[in-house]
Amino acid sequence: MEDNYQDVPREEPEAALTSELKRLRNLQAYVGKGVVFRGQLSYEGTIRVDGTIEGEIQTNDCLLIGEGAVVLARVIAGTVICKGQVKGDIIARERVRLRAPAVVTGSITASIISFEEGAQFNGEVTMTGNQVLEEPEYQPEVMAIEPELAAAQAS
Repeated sequence: MEDNYQDVPREEPEAALTSELKRLRNLQAYVGKGVVFRGQLSYEGTIRVDGTIEGEIQTNDCLLIGEGAVVLARVIAGTVICKGQVKGDIIARERVRLRAPAVVTGSITASIISFEEGAQFNGEVTMTGNQVLEEPEYQPEVMAIEPELAAAQAS
């Protein structure tokens, strides 16, 4: 995996390999390039996405979105580190980091948000500080199929 998601000082090649292997051991799941997943994905641990996910992603842990990934989803996570494309809302209990060449369209809500030079963001940002985030009620099927119905239910 060529993407480096942590700011790790330059190491000797053998030490760098050991460091990468430690990160991979913490990986619970992998959605590979060419894989398309539609629906709700809930998990514990770290997941890396290099394929396409449509729907909703929920975790208290980490979501890594690789450079070639496309996420058309509402994301609720502890931490989100993104180098790919996201269309949808991101709610992170801890942090969101957009790394070049990330392109995110939607809203971001988190305590800590960082944008690397070259990352693109179009949407609304809400900084929560140390507030505990509450998950809003969400009905993806209704909102995707019947926007007017979803708006009526919200009022």
